Amino acid sequence: MPTESKPIVEQTPSPGVTLADFLESHPPGQVVKVTDLAVAIRNIDAYNLALPELQLHCAKERCNGIRVFRCTSSYGPRLSEDGFRYEFVNYQCSNCQEETKTFSLAIRKERNALSGNCYKFGELPNFGPATPARLIRLIQNDRDVFLKGRRCENQGLGIGAFVYYRRVVENQKNRILEEIKRVLQKLGAKPEVIVLLDQAIAENQFQKAMQIAKDGIPESLLIDGHNPLGLLHSALSEGVHNLNDEECLDLASSIRVVLTELSERLAQALKDEAELTKAVGKLLNRKK
Repeated sequence: MPTESKPIVEQTPSPGVTLADFLESHPPGQVVKVTDLAVAIRNIDAYNLALPELQLHCAKERCNGIRVFRCTSSYGPRLSEDGFRYEFVNYQCSNCQEETKTFSLAIRKERNALSGNCYKFGELPNFGPATPARLIRLIQNDRDVFLKGRRCENQGLGIGAFVYYRRVVENQKNRILEEIKRVLQKLGAKPEVIVLLDQAIAENQFQKAMQIAKDGIPESLLIDGHNPLGLLHSALSEGVHNLNDEECLDLASSIRVVLTELSERLAQALKDEAELTKAVGKLLNRKK
């Protein structure tokens, strides 16, 4: 559908990227020059939007990783040199053929060229690295709150991202401590260490709970030699009113990274122990 007005304020053009790179890697909200935007329609003086294959994350259980996505249309929308066109472009995972990705775009071809300008209003699922399944399992009921924080982070809204992530960590304090306790029990920790974790779980105040549990973290859960609970506590103790949006964004990103790594290490520690127990059981049964 052609439009006479431009949907956005134009910015200084970049050297140019491929359309695949733009769709895969560029966040919404900026005009980007795309070097291979158009493909010529045979026998007529007109052009369609190119439809490259994309490498995107597929969240379906049978995929759960980077897969090839292909456009569901056999040809792209018609392009204009006179103004931006608003278009929805739909892609589908070529492996499971269930996961879809939709882009909302404004596109305009340059005159006498296959390049053009492209603006991304948004995409569904939202732009940004996929949230690992292990982290989703750890935070459970706060999944939607976390994803709101992720959207804020992707859009550069630091205060919003920080507040949402802080709510997730504080709400899931006991869940995180229970998982750490499970690891300690698997590792045969001393009874007094387990008691520390129980005391931290019973403590309602987040900061006090983190202080109580700080000496009960097994080495396998340390991140670069540091206690992940201490790292989270240090970040969350910052008063949001004392920070600007950029500082909040930096802290929010760090909270997400540490929380994600902790969820991976918790899952790996329990998996390793389960595999070891299974292997020992097999050997014992063979001996019998």
